[in-house]
Amino acid sequence: MSDYQQFLQERDRIDFLLQKGYKIKQVKENLNGALVDFEKGEHTETLHLATAEGRKYISVKVIQQQKAAIRLNK
Repeated sequence: MSDYQQFLQERDRIDFLLQKGYKIKQVKENLNGALVDFEKGEHTETLHLATAEGRKYISVKVIQQQKAAIRLNK
């Protein structure tokens, strides 16, 4: 599978969880990519992002989530 195809799968999984109401709880970077913990109430899901594009994409989503939280607190 090409890196681009792998990124598309990672992006789709991220978007799916966010659409289901999960929030990004934690991102752990390592030499093999990133482990992203999503949380919704009592439920936790963990995704492994292996592509650089996937790690960039989750960074954008973290920033969006933070900005949304700031807007709600105003």
